[in-house]
Amino acid sequence: MKKLIIIICFLGFFLNAKYSYSTYILIPMDDVQANHLKAYGITYWILQNKIEASWLLNYRGGSFITDYNSDVEDECIIRGVSYEVIADAKANGIFVEIAQPDVNMDRVKLEKAPKVAVYAPESYQPWDDAVMLVLTYAEIPYTRIYDSDVINGDLVNYDWLHLHHEDFTGQYGKFYGSYRNATWYKNSVTESEAEALKLGFSKVSDLKLYVAKTIKEFVYSGGFLFAMCSATDSYDICLASEGIDICESMFDGDAANADAQNLLDFTKTFAFENFILEKSPYVYEFSDIDNTKDRNIQEENDFFTLFDFSAKWDPVPTMLCQNHTQIIKGFMGQTTAFTKDLIKSDILILGETNSLKEARYIHGEYGNGTWSFYGGHDPEDYRHLVGDPQTELDLFPNSPGYRLILNNILFPAAQKKKMKT
Repeated sequence: MKKLIIIICFLGFFLNAKYSYSTYILIPMDDVQANHLKAYGITYWILQNKIEASWLLNYRGGSFITDYNSDVEDECIIRGVSYEVIADAKANGIFVEIAQPDVNMDRVKLEKAPKVAVYAPESYQPWDDAVMLVLTYAEIPYTRIYDSDVINGDLVNYDWLHLHHEDFTGQYGKFYGSYRNATWYKNSVTESEAEALKLGFSKVSDLKLYVAKTIKEFVYSGGFLFAMCSATDSYDICLASEGIDICESMFDGDAANADAQNLLDFTKTFAFENFILEKSPYVYEFSDIDNTKDRNIQEENDFFTLFDFSAKWDPVPTMLCQNHTQIIKGFMGQTTAFTKDLIKSDILILGETNSLKEARYIHGEYGNGTWSFYGGHDPEDYRHLVGDPQTELDLFPNSPGYRLILNNILFPAAQKKKMKT
């Protein structure tokens, strides 16, 4: 009996040893990760369940670490996310390595799961927008809001806001030249005009200006803004043209101000200045902010490079650039890339095309909040056209281009550190 008791105790000690000494779960984000995109969803789930986690900047592609929890382990298994159960000694060794002053790494505590909103009309499907697509795939919850919600003050309920590929200028995406006779275009115009009148605005452009200014206040008060494709440049153009009619008669019923270009106020914009408006309603372009027309580059050679920032001194841009590669495949959109000469001097360029004078990914601060603009429509669909089928992210679980979107989702969860420039 005495021997049996000893054996039982030994077995109990042995079974508990795994979790006595292996007390962390590491979610690696380097090339060993089976599903980078769902790994962000796991980390968001951890924060939702009020479990502490940290982001290990520049360590194995920007890995995540949390105390061992069987529920976290089960969730990783269910979602197909690679993880490692590691002992205290190994975890402490990682922390010591990261803390070395001459090592470009840092450990940032993630505090809470940010409340996410996507500004998009109900008529759009999740696959019409890369952000909605990847949020759904990563299983990160979000709320869709639109003009009436913004006007009703609902932005205070959210930490993070994405602008779907919207046209804030009131020119209906500049689709007039190619699609003015298409049923979907006519329906969109009719719906937009009806919504503007319902909300008390005589023009769609006036409604969009009000919404844009309200979003600007959201950022100033501490909100996090992210935009892609045409929502980037059309947003700044809208702000710069406050009080100026830049829409021709087919968009709003009267002629544009002939002197609109000279009246633009670039002090009101987030990112861009000194840009030239594209006045023709038949040209699928808002201004020369977008560098698409000057891009003499083939798809197989279209890449952009992420900048390497100091994790300890510049944690904000470092977080936004976490990836398992610094070279990202290019992809097009109505607004593909930003002309570098038109970007304000105090704006951080996070990624650029080396062979061209263009930025693909930029970031800045406004008041207590921040914003990020990302050029292009879909990181895994090089030339997305109207009516194209949706991207199946099961085929791209390790997409570096989509990772940049998800960096922005988790960025508000981090302990606030002032960006140094």
